[in-house]
Amino acid sequence: MFVGIGYVVILLSVLGGFVMAGGHLAALLQPLEVLMIGGAAIGAFVVANGGTPLKATLAALPTLFKGSSYTKAFYMELFALLFEILAKVRKEGLMSVEADVDNPESSPVFSKYPAVLHDHHVVEFICDYLRLMVGGNLNAFEIENLMDVEIETHHHEGEVPVNAMKGLADGMPAFGIVAAVMGVVHTMESVGIPPSELGMLIAHALVGTFLGILLAYGFVGPLATILEHKLADGTRVFQTIKVTLLASLNGYAPQVSVEFGRKVLASHDRPSFKELEDHVKQAKNK
Repeated sequence: MFVGIGYVVILLSVLGGFVMAGGHLAALLQPLEVLMIGGAAIGAFVVANGGTPLKATLAALPTLFKGSSYTKAFYMELFALLFEILAKVRKEGLMSVEADVDNPESSPVFSKYPAVLHDHHVVEFICDYLRLMVGGNLNAFEIENLMDVEIETHHHEGEVPVNAMKGLADGMPAFGIVAAVMGVVHTMESVGIPPSELGMLIAHALVGTFLGILLAYGFVGPLATILEHKLADGTRVFQTIKVTLLASLNGYAPQVSVEFGRKVLASHDRPSFKELEDHVKQAKNK
């Protein structure tokens, strides 16, 4: 929604100001300039990001127009799930959650939290480290190092579409100049025509520079920033799980462990201590 609103504001501001200054919108309708800029940008994008990066970027594009799935409500469910699992471990031992982590889809614990269960990356992260806690001989320090490596890998993978979109935005002004130069070349070879027609050709050439800059900083660049924000949100959820599980592994009670995790969250997503406590109790009694 906000992407559409922002685009409308950009167009109204730029085109509205142009019209109020006495400009004619018809002069900006240059499909050949769009073809040169868009075609060259897409071609360069494919060359630079062929294979896995291209697939990752195309897969990320639909998420640009959706809000973040990692909301306060999601974190409330996540903490309730972690609390219930850790409470079960504390009461019955680590082996009691073996069936839950081996098959979370059929687990009566995980099934109570559909928002979390729907995110297979989060579920896999939780189950992998619970499995290591159950069957491994790793201490808290070793598991923390392993978590850091995995989170860093996840972050680097998430940076692929971000960098691809940034590269596309960075190239747009240059391709706009290319289109403008092509227009100037056409203008120079048309010397001798009436001044009014010559002026029109120059105006058409300058539209290429305008479009390249507008598309880069008004349309494509902001999309890269959105992907960057989404990547930060995705990394934060793993950090939250990491801190919670490590607190439990270091001997803290489940309620204290989820409090450790709560402290990782940004202020707009972080529930209060009382909110989280009440929600956890309510969820456990379902």
